[in-house]
Amino acid sequence: MTNTLPILVLNARPAAGKSEIIHYLESLPLEERELRFHIGPMKILDDFPMLWRWFEEDDILEKELHQARLHSTSDHYFLDKNLWNLLVRRLSLEYEKWMRDASGDETVIFEFSRGSEHGGYQTAYVHLSENILAHCASLYIQVSFEESLRKNRRRTNPKRPDSILEHALSDSKMERLYREDDWRQFSAQDTEYLLLEGKRIPYVIFDNEDDVTTRAGSELGTRLEKSLAVLWDLWRERQNS
Repeated sequence: MTNTLPILVLNARPAAGKSEIIHYLESLPLEERELRFHIGPMKILDDFPMLWRWFEEDDILEKELHQARLHSTSDHYFLDKNLWNLLVRRLSLEYEKWMRDASGDETVIFEFSRGSEHGGYQTAYVHLSENILAHCASLYIQVSFEESLRKNRRRTNPKRPDSILEHALSDSKMERLYREDDWRQFSAQDTEYLLLEGKRIPYVIFDNEDDVTTRAGSELGTRLEKSLAVLWDLWRERQNS
């Protein structure tokens, strides 16, 4: 019997620690990762590269081909908020395509942020596929807006705006898109399961206000191990019910 989660959804405000947790897990030997964290060989599905590709394509259309932009304004706000939902649908599609040739031993990790301004998590989860919702568990990394803003500023590298670990938003974008976060409301009905259209999705909140993900090391490992152990038990309970 497998000892690993098939799908882990990582949610949080920008710069809250999602990519740092993934980087930490990737650094571990597979046997240790499976035993301690219930994470198998990792397949990462992140909507940031998709989003950034749209911005790059729009910039080419506008500046080089002198055509209308398709997805975003010149200062990189979406022309239509429904594009946030399209990104989730694209993640679902990428998952289904990847699963055709997968061995079945992997843990697929979905990584995305959603502020209330563009629909929040309540809306985003509706657009995950039925197959994903039936098998996933969620880890929400909790930080305040102020902490998210601090780390977003710190990781900024203007020379690498397309980098997973070094991209950043302007303060004005952070304020508009991510100050308000609906996770508390989304998870308010139950302390262990997200309730979504008759489905029960196990979740755990990982407190990172003290930025343990940047320090990494054994402190992060211990805290993450405890959180994922609880999530693993909830996931098994859901699968067996």
